[in-house]
Amino acid sequence: MAKIDDVARQAGVSKGTVSNVFSQKRPASKKVTERVLNVARELNYVPNHIARSLVTKKTMAIGLTIQHGNVFFSTFHNQFINGVVLEASTFGYRVLLDMIPSQEVKTPSLASYPIDGAIVLGPEEEDERIDLLHRNRIPFVTVGRIINSNVRDVPTVNNDNNRIIRDICGYLIGLGHSDIMFLNAGLRKTVSLERTEAFVQALREHQIEPQSHMIRYMPDIHSGEYMNYGYDETVHALIAQGKKVTAIIADDDRTAFSAMNAIKGLGLDVPGDISIFVICGDLAMMSQATPSLTGMDLQPSELGAQSVKLLMHELAVLEGVYDDRWIVDSKIIERNSCASVGGRVD
Repeated sequence: MAKIDDVARQAGVSKGTVSNVFSQKRPASKKVTERVLNVARELNYVPNHIARSLVTKKTMAIGLTIQHGNVFFSTFHNQFINGVVLEASTFGYRVLLDMIPSQEVKTPSLASYPIDGAIVLGPEEEDERIDLLHRNRIPFVTVGRIINSNVRDVPTVNNDNNRIIRDICGYLIGLGHSDIMFLNAGLRKTVSLERTEAFVQALREHQIEPQSHMIRYMPDIHSGEYMNYGYDETVHALIAQGKKVTAIIADDDRTAFSAMNAIKGLGLDVPGDISIFVICGDLAMMSQATPSLTGMDLQPSELGAQSVKLLMHELAVLEGVYDDRWIVDSKIIERNSCASVGGRVD
């Protein structure tokens, strides 16, 4: 079996250059990269992560743990994962994706993997994944705020959820909306707790008294109500409760589309009768909807990349000063699903 020495000798470069070509830790010219890769193919050389691990005492792998249900990943998840994988590769690391069924962390699966550290996406209150990693002394970072009584001072990458909700409320209130229904994320998600608090505060700052029936939470991902979230809540508020709703803030695009179907089924118009704003969605798909959906760009790829950098800093791979609380910017992408009360966007 060919070794790195063989590739270096035949390509006329140093072993360090061969290593850099595969790990991408340091840039190599296109000409040198192509020569090394061509020789590697000729000699059937494959970088041996296990051998590297024996030398460095590291596995050169990180874990990414994501809770899921019986649905495909959203575009947000796909872009986030892509950001993690690409950034990890620049440090010579592989990524092990650990898809844990929601609320079913029954075995120490992630902690048993040969990994140097982990990234936890979407923490919940008293998240078992966090307790598990903490007990096993595996370095980790979270993407989202943690609320675990036994764990403190964990490096975190996040969007500024307080500012996001305040910006959305300010935008809608500026259009004359005061009857705003919030279709939030799941109740146990720490992000939903942050957003609820910000939503209540934002309304009160504009002299609007929050109504409990106007704040709803996404059902458990395994429940029968999950797939109808948005539709049922909209129909219930408008028909069963007879409440006035002029704007809806939806956690994701799937929820927004469900709410739109309910609105149209009731003979109402978006945005003429009810405006819709999406917090987290597929920007490309939202732009093609009718009407196109106004939403927030949370930069999921950047969230993924920054979480890797923060973990690399924890693993002493990335040197220098690095903030343990990293905030990724977000911005409103204005389209056609929001209008002033009683108005319309053509």
